[in-house]
Amino acid sequence: MSDNNKTARTLEGRVISNKMHKTVTVLIERQAQHPLIGKIVRRSTKLHAQDDLGANEGDLVRIAECRPLSKTKHHRVVEIVSRADA
Repeated sequence: MSDNNKTARTLEGRVISNKMHKTVTVLIERQAQHPLIGKIVRRSTKLHAQDDLGANEGDLVRIAECRPLSKTKHHRVVEIVSRADA
């Protein structure tokens, strides 16, 4: 028996671009320890996500992994956590 009830990995990040049609670029920031120095450093990753909710630049969104939707798009916007200040 296979386990088909796996939950998709979710991440939170800020929308930095919504210029594409139905696609947003989300900046995911995390903190990691430097392997040699030991100092906590800030790392970031840009991901493309399918946007059916209408997120704008500056919005904080939650994205989840999904099947590949295009060459670079493997995530979907699940919810808009908070809107950017107008």
